[in-house]
Amino acid sequence: MFTGLVQKLGILKNIDKINEGWSLEISYDKWRDELELGESIAVQGACLTVTGFTDTSFKADLLDETMKITALRSLSSGSKVNLERALALGDRLGGHIVSGHVDETGSILSIKNRGRDFVLRVACSTDLARHSVLKGSITIDGISLTISGLGNDWIEVNIIPHTWDVTSFASRKTGDCVNLEGDIIGKYVARLMGKESSGITEEMLRENGFM
Repeated sequence: MFTGLVQKLGILKNIDKINEGWSLEISYDKWRDELELGESIAVQGACLTVTGFTDTSFKADLLDETMKITALRSLSSGSKVNLERALALGDRLGGHIVSGHVDETGSILSIKNRGRDFVLRVACSTDLARHSVLKGSITIDGISLTISGLGNDWIEVNIIPHTWDVTSFASRKTGDCVNLEGDIIGKYVARLMGKESSGITEEMLRENGFM
């Protein structure tokens, strides 16, 4: 489990096909508490298992399925990646509950300035948009963000300069592929209400005691 608060910015050194899977290596500035073999770490919002590490880099294995459904497949050597270690008991939950299981990928439709902030609009599936609400949470490339605009097939978020500067967003451009994970609470609500539901709205959540 993660919170969507990026702890470090890493650099992808390489990503290689190995037998029936993939392996990537990422360089990073050492954490105060050393990584542990087998621990979970979110890379661009995708939960991976550390299979080896040094003071300046770590390795993780990926399934073909992970490469297929995430934006990791679009990264090249030298790409900046967002890193977050798994939540420990007693840690602050500063963002929102993030599983690290990417729902789908989207593409950046536009990047605009609104005052000092950045406004990012991302294309997504109608299902993800339908299960999202204004002022609700969304995870983009592992970053916990608040939805400020919502369409039938797009989601918009506002990003403060600090978040923009210290994450991989600073190197993003229109057309780039990003990892998307919807709010887990929204998923459970959708499941409880049944497949016949036409979508989740703020009014619906209030009526059912979620707001």
